[in-house]
Amino acid sequence: MKKGLHPENYREVVFKDMSNEDIFITRSTVATKETIEIDGVTYPLVKLEITNTSHPFFTGKQKLVDTAGRVDKFMSRYAKHMEGKKK
Repeated sequence: MKKGLHPENYREVVFKDMSNEDIFITRSTVATKETIEIDGVTYPLVKLEITNTSHPFFTGKQKLVDTAGRVDKFMSRYAKHMEGKKK
């Protein structure tokens, strides 16, 4: 790394997904008071509520809602009823 390019507190930090206990280590300047020990090394700890390992979009567990299809189905089902009201 070049001198003066990165902030002084740029260091390895552990990010922990609290929903599934998944952890990953990366470099960051985030401020935190908590620490965690992994393989005998103590790292600053940042707790996250959701990451790519627990988010429904990234895990493939997201349910897609077809609102256009629902509206079309509703309109076709109640078309006769609605025509009677227009007269």
